Amino acid sequence: MAEHIYPVILALFMSYLLCALAYKDSEYTVQRANEYIEENKYSVDKTYRPHYHLKAPIGWINDPNGFIQYQGEYHLFYQYNPYSTTANKIHWGHAKSKDLYHWEDLPVAMAPDHDYDSDGVFSGTTIEKDGKLYAMYTGNSPNGQVQCIAVSEDGITFDKIAENPVLKASDLPSNAQPQDFRDPKVFKKDDIYYVATVSKTINNTGQVLLYQSSDLIQWQFKSILLEGTEEQGIMWECPDLFELDGKDVLIISSIQMPAVGDDYRNTDTVLAFIGEIDWTSGEFHVESVKEIDHGLDFYASQSLLDDKGRRISVSWMNMWGRSYPTADLNQGWVGAMTLPREFHIENGYLVQKPISEIAVAYVYAAILHNVTLTDKTTVISGVAGETGQLEVIVDLSAANSFTIEIRAAKNEKTVLRYDVLTQELSLDRSQTGVNITGSENPPLFARQVKVPLGDNNLLSLQIFVDKSSVEVFANGGVETLTTTIYPTEELAQGIQFVAEGEAIIQNLTYCHIDLTI
Repeated sequence: MAEHIYPVILALFMSYLLCALAYKDSEYTVQRANEYIEENKYSVDKTYRPHYHLKAPIGWINDPNGFIQYQGEYHLFYQYNPYSTTANKIHWGHAKSKDLYHWEDLPVAMAPDHDYDSDGVFSGTTIEKDGKLYAMYTGNSPNGQVQCIAVSEDGITFDKIAENPVLKASDLPSNAQPQDFRDPKVFKKDDIYYVATVSKTINNTGQVLLYQSSDLIQWQFKSILLEGTEEQGIMWECPDLFELDGKDVLIISSIQMPAVGDDYRNTDTVLAFIGEIDWTSGEFHVESVKEIDHGLDFYASQSLLDDKGRRISVSWMNMWGRSYPTADLNQGWVGAMTLPREFHIENGYLVQKPISEIAVAYVYAAILHNVTLTDKTTVISGVAGETGQLEVIVDLSAANSFTIEIRAAKNEKTVLRYDVLTQELSLDRSQTGVNITGSENPPLFARQVKVPLGDNNLLSLQIFVDKSSVEVFANGGVETLTTTIYPTEELAQGIQFVAEGEAIIQNLTYCHIDLTI
């Protein structure tokens, strides 16, 4: 009998051993992630890799997290899956910079290695306390979403605290659905720590909740800071709360907000609420609300206040519910961040301007004045490239429209067009190259926004092109449009100008961006 049992026992033992080894190999740890990145990062296809925008070494990237200036450098963490081009088993990736456009990749900061974050170390923010960097993030697991703390002595290596989770379903108000409770924004005011988080209400709308603490560990519910309406989407994400130019600003990313005119055309959008907070009641009194980018790829904004007193924001330069060409083409990566932008409030609304530091990298290829365009396509010597910065100020007093064709070739172009009659600026990628599909119905390939002309019928445009992206700042950043593009023609580097009627370019500069400077 024994000679029959022993092989069975041995087989069972070997099966157990193999399962144990397989389980060990499938564990997600910081060490394993960093080893994988180092071994595989050179395998990514660089065809569409950004030149001067932050991107991950390999794999999937989405929301910016933990954006902070720490020990004299800017640190940006991000939602990250190094192993594939899908948003699974999310880690916190990490990069730092001295100037916000030269980025140094750092080791992965956190992995989904605890039961409370086993399905992902989701979005959050950081704050400095006693010289240490505290990260507050959402732990995502089959049991739901909870808020957690990790601490770092050096800003690079993080330890999750034993008290986690520090906020859980039992800490929610009665009108909240516990399965959607995430994205903590932590800050300090008058010696009290606050965190703004989001949850879905029982009415399937978004809301921002406010909690307070004396030590970042023990939290008490303070208030519902702001509750959304049915017209403001089925859920809010990624709250950012700060003071700016004498006002309180709440930025949120809204899911499935119904379109109104030119606004909210994407599946998801980013809104800026401007007003005042009553800190006694913990309520936000809204004075204005506006979509802050009218392009196709802009989500999950997060900001910091730096040592120069600037409010600087970064967003994910992609959109949910879309196809991702670099994934479909097996290029080994997806996603990038926008160029960091400085925020101000003008006339009651948010204005965005590209960070001034980027101008240090400009290498001027063309500077022109008083160029008249009339009813034909014009090519200007020196104005071309896969990457660069174009700035124009154009007099449209006698024009019907003014168009700039970006990354233009024989059969491809991205079209930026201003219609004088309607005063609308549109950005259209329908002729760009790789077709990007999405969940919008009808399909969405272009967006537009009203931009009234300035004094003397002038329109100013600052355009940043970077391999697979276009960012447009109109009239000093009063409006912005951000989109990804994937040209396929080898010579799709042209920039062409078209006028209906007579348009006079008063000033034009075109610069290459040299990261060796």
